[in-house]
Amino acid sequence: MPLLRRDLLAGGLSATALATTLPAAAQAPATRTGEAATSRPAGAMELAHLVQAPSTPTGLAISRGGRVFVMMPRFNAEVPITVAEVAPDGSVTPYPSAAANEPDRSRPQSALFHVPNGVFDRDDTLWLLDAGLPEGKGPPVPGGAKLLQIDLARDAVTRVVPLEAGITPSSSLNDLRVDIRDGRALAYITDQGQGEEGALIAVDLASGRVVRRLDGHASTKSQKGVVKFVEKRPVMLRPPTGKAQPVSGGANGIALSPDGRRLYYAPLIGRRLYAVDAAILLDPDATDAEVAAGVEDLGEKGLTGGLIADSKDRVYLSLQEHNAVARRDPDGTITVIASDERLVWADTFWITPDRWLYISAAQVNRRPEYNGGKDEQTPPYAVLRIRIDADPA
Repeated sequence: MPLLRRDLLAGGLSATALATTLPAAAQAPATRTGEAATSRPAGAMELAHLVQAPSTPTGLAISRGGRVFVMMPRFNAEVPITVAEVAPDGSVTPYPSAAANEPDRSRPQSALFHVPNGVFDRDDTLWLLDAGLPEGKGPPVPGGAKLLQIDLARDAVTRVVPLEAGITPSSSLNDLRVDIRDGRALAYITDQGQGEEGALIAVDLASGRVVRRLDGHASTKSQKGVVKFVEKRPVMLRPPTGKAQPVSGGANGIALSPDGRRLYYAPLIGRRLYAVDAAILLDPDATDAEVAAGVEDLGEKGLTGGLIADSKDRVYLSLQEHNAVARRDPDGTITVIASDERLVWADTFWITPDRWLYISAAQVNRRPEYNGGKDEQTPPYAVLRIRIDADPA
């Protein structure tokens, strides 16, 4: 069964809690054979927001003007809203409206069913990814999987891009990058799947063409025999009665290089980082075999959720097992740059123009499905941040 990415967020959220240094044993190795890892004391993180979310807020996006949005996937039908705007006091308001957050199957193109993530493009337009899963599992609602373009000035949906051509009955769309510049308008999506299989989805936003790539490829699959440890405990599906079962999760985190030419991605259950040429994903003349042949294995990076790249083409890694953030430089060196006990289930990154790197603490590991039916999440949910020396990609 899949590990739902937005399921593991929480943990000591006291604003006065001290950041901790990652043990030496947890420092990630360099990703090139024979190359020694470099390390330094992990930096402290600053508490940016305490979000009074009604459910697990895994997704995070921040506008240039400082408006903060969280996305709460519907892991089950009881989740009341799936997208919200966060006020300065941490309270949340359904976004773009309460009506839009009603999972109404009779209006699949306008209702929000299960939004795991959203991003801003270079024009500060908000794009939301809807996986179309009102109960977190099962076949997506017909017509429910989509991208929504939202104008912040009017808080209104201006366009809906159907994703039906790129999904399967076992799809669970997870993360998103949008690249609009220099005459191109593209989107890239990870499909984590609801089992061990995953895929990448590329979208030509100008034409609406949707292409599914690397379906079942080793780089998008959940890795067998890997168990994620969070808060000193293995993350397992633990029903109230019966035997605990391992979780799985295919293609999850995604990042785009600053020039838009290279796509980085990784499975949720898998320790390796991959990259592929972005253009080939939408090339109508490229076969699936040719796309697969171009996948680069960039090596070990730890067990992560979200990814993001900065303007120097460095990829930030959410080290979920260590309550930490690492940075992978273009030469393959990985450095742990920050850790904090409040960063429970490090999930989605966002980089703001003033060079803050934000990350959500989603407490997914504390959800009932991983704790014998008991909900151990402790709202409010933390959003932490750390200064970096680069701009958004």
